[in-house]
Amino acid sequence: MRRVVVTGLGVVSPLGVGAERCFSALLAGRSGISRLERIDVSDLPTKIAGQVPRGSELGQYDPLRVANAKEVRRYDEFILFALAAADEAVADSGYQPETEADRERVGVLIGSGIGGLPSIAENAVKLETEGPRRISPYFIPGSLINEASGVVSIRHGFKGPNHAVVTACATGAHALGDAARLIALGDADLMLAGGSEAATCRLTLAGFAIMRAVSTGFNECPLEASRPWDRARDGFVIGEGAGACMLEELEHAKRRGARIYGELMGYGLSGDAHHLSAPDPQGGGARRAMSAALSHAKLNPNQIDYINAHATSTPVGDPVEITAVKALFGAHARSLAISSTKSATGHLLGAAGAVEAIFSLLALRDGVLPPTLNLHEPDADCDLDLVPLEARPKRIRYALSNSFGFGGTNAALIFGPPP
Repeated sequence: MRRVVVTGLGVVSPLGVGAERCFSALLAGRSGISRLERIDVSDLPTKIAGQVPRGSELGQYDPLRVANAKEVRRYDEFILFALAAADEAVADSGYQPETEADRERVGVLIGSGIGGLPSIAENAVKLETEGPRRISPYFIPGSLINEASGVVSIRHGFKGPNHAVVTACATGAHALGDAARLIALGDADLMLAGGSEAATCRLTLAGFAIMRAVSTGFNECPLEASRPWDRARDGFVIGEGAGACMLEELEHAKRRGARIYGELMGYGLSGDAHHLSAPDPQGGGARRAMSAALSHAKLNPNQIDYINAHATSTPVGDPVEITAVKALFGAHARSLAISSTKSATGHLLGAAGAVEAIFSLLALRDGVLPPTLNLHEPDADCDLDLVPLEARPKRIRYALSNSFGFGGTNAALIFGPPP
């Protein structure tokens, strides 16, 4: 099995545009949660979200910097977010294929949990109120989840494996892990992989609200709403954005003198086989995914120093991950540092795993632990080092990033230093 490293990063998130910028904001304790103004939330119980900052200033998202006006009209925004993150990751990697053979060895694997749901909702209303002639011929291709990979591959001329993942909130992590396996097995030398989500629309908010999954008690103080493990938490805050990584076969990266952020050493998957939306209360699925990642990486549990947790800020889900960590890591769980960067970004759904993998890589690179914001009084059973409120320095040998999704799907990634 060929070894896989990360040579390029790209992030669009509620903390801004640009991987380094977002990570700096994260370490500074900034929150990207704010009151929704772009859509009508007057009749919705939740009125806040982690929104990508829009504008023309540095670090803000401007769709016309990503695509031309015609493309902006044709594509759902999750595709535009994917393009922005992919463009950054490609540029950051410094790799440009020179021949047709080179292009055929670079693939794209970008997933989404919900994809073009805003476009679907908008066109469904248009069909009923204005008739079928008002539907754009670009509606279907502009909202399909795999079109994020398709549009990115067209832009950059990457002709290798073209794939997409849809595993709810584990999508971004599964995309990175699956892409790494394509490289390890020899199907590609490089894979541009990640996740994208732009589902902050009335239909999504109403759907999650009726499930009582999202926060409704912090509408007047949005900066305090995303609070993983804290006793006052009342649900997750929906977020939007995209994360993309250029994954590359180690020897290929070394031959071209690429800068290497780290190595993707372990990837584990599992299923809870328990419930449509609730996790296994014993944390069995999460534990098995982490255990499989450790086995793949050929590491012992006591070699992991940091876990970027899935913890979303839901009353039911957050303690389950801690239960799984204690079961797998035993006494070493007391030496681990665990934090949830969703406290700053909200829950980016299908993009979460990719963005959090990037934060884990940068934490490993810089020897610093991202904080868990708004963690003032954790649950009694959540008695591990959850890095409350402020970032702090720590040497990290290996970092693990967890992502879990509806349907009981679980993914865990392990990153190590550059070989």
